[in-house]
Parts: sequence; structure tokens; C-alpha cells
Amino acid sequence: MTAEPMEHNDNRTRPAPAWTPGPSDWRQGASAVFTMTFDVDAETPILGSGKSYADNLMVMSHQSYGPDVGVPRILNMLDELDIQATFFIPGWVAEHRAGLAPTIIERGHEVAHHSYSHQAPTSMTMTEERDDFERALAVFDAQGIAVTGYRAANWCASWRTPALVAEYGLTYDSSLMGDDRPYTISTPAGRLVELPVHWSLDDWEQYAFLPAPDIGSIIQSPARAVEVWRAELDGMRHFGGLFNLCAHPFLSGRPGRLLALRGLIEYAQDCGDVTFATCAATAELVLKDEHTAERTLTKLSDAALESFPG
Repeated sequence: MTAEPMEHNDNRTRPAPAWTPGPSDWRQGASAVFTMTFDVDAETPILGSGKSYADNLMVMSHQSYGPDVGVPRILNMLDELDIQATFFIPGWVAEHRAGLAPTIIERGHEVAHHSYSHQAPTSMTMTEERDDFERALAVFDAQGIAVTGYRAANWCASWRTPALVAEYGLTYDSSLMGDDRPYTISTPAGRLVELPVHWSLDDWEQYAFLPAPDIGSIIQSPARAVEVWRAELDGMRHFGGLFNLCAHPFLSGRPGRLLALRGLIEYAQDCGDVTFATCAATAELVLKDEHTAERTLTKLSDAALESFPG
């Protein structure tokens, strides 16, 4: 089934791009790369606000819809469109639904690390962050799944996070917002690819709503969400960027929203200059690109912050 077309200006033919591809370019000749990612958070964001929410049947059913209904529906859509995606899964979710991550792998997609408990690293001590990170790795190891990438809960990476990810041999992180093209980060534990994200490419900002806990208060039309995303996709095509879209199965797995997402993917396919890839495949190409920018992260000193409150 194809989503109903929405009124739009036809931007399939773009003006000359504002960049020049090199012989080892990570885009492999495309104008932009589309990484379709899904954060399969299930109940974890809610339980992170307090385990007492486990007593609220409505709230728990709202979140379980993601892995139980949304993920199967999404996998079928991806099969029909013949694209591969990356699913970031908290270790707690993979542990409590033991068949979930292996099924996603069997269907030809990537499973990546999304913490264990979906707690933001910025809310943890160094020891707590490491313990949470290791606990999720142990779950995936027990299921025979080799993860090569990481995304921090709520994208709230700490200044310790990149080095921790590199220390355990993962190839990439996808939590930061320092560019709209991939770059590498120099850490004490080695080089790490960053596949940047942004709030404008997250369905949470479009669809998230619950009376309690407060996860959001606006439910946008799917047409409005796709309007925002398509504008960004056309911008990425012009500037040679990474269209790193983040969707949550408990949100975008809903029928009308999934049809709208399908329409966006079909638009990108019809453009003819957009490549689809998993995050892992993209990171490997970024490492091979001799023109990839490398950055060293430097936290502001106390002296630089002395004029500010807090």
C-alpha cells in the first residue's frame, strides 16, 4: 500500500550541490545518505520517571505498543520498500523481550546499543554510566548480537561517553549535534565516528503525548511531521548531509503515521540521489573517507564559565 501523496513543491531535481564529492566520499556518489533509525524504547522512558508507573495499565500498554505492534508493522514496511534500518534497543527491552533483537537481525537490519535502562548518562556518575553500558552489552552478547554503535538515552551523552563507547570497541556514536555530516571524535580510547542527530529529525517532538508522566503535550498531524522532515531531506541533498531520522515504534508505528513515514521514504527513493544505509555501514564508509573531519572534544573550563550563573 502506498501513502496518499501530499501537496508539495517538486524538489526532486536539485540545484548544483554546495559540495564536491571526493574519490573516497562516504556518500558514494549520492547527494545525501538516509539512515532510517528506530529507538525501541518500550516501557523504559516511563519507568525512568518512576517505577510506580508500572501500576498504570494505560501507560504500560501505550509503551508496549511499540515493540509488540509497531516493530512488526515497521519490519513489514521495510521489507516492502527494500531498505535496511538501524534499531537502537535498550538492554532492558532486549532482555525482557528475548526474541525482539534476534528477529530484527534475522530480517536483515542492524541492532545497536541504546543503554540498558534508558537513563541519560548526564544523570549518572562515572561508575553508574559504565555499569549501565556494560549491562546492556552483556544482554546483547548473551543473545549472540555484536553491536557496533551506540545512542545515548535522550541523546544526553556525558563528556565521558565517547571514550567509553570507543573503549569497548564500538565504531560509532549517534547522540551529538555538532554537524549535519558525519565526523570523527578523537578520544583517549581511540577514534570514534559520530553520526549526528537533531531534534528536527525526531518523531518524539511531533507525536509524544501522555497525561503523566509528561513526555510531551502536542500531537502533530503526520502531514506536518513529513513536511518538516522533507524540508530537511532536501536541505541535506543540497549540502551533502546525513539525513539521520529517528522514529519510535510506539509513536511512528501508529497507522496514519507509518503511512506518512512510508511516503517520505518513497519520496527519497524517487529523488534518485539519496542512498539508504544502516548506521554501521555508514560509519565504515566514514572511516574510509580521507576527508572526514576529526574533532577533539574540549569541555569549557571553570574560568570560562565564571561569568554565568549556576
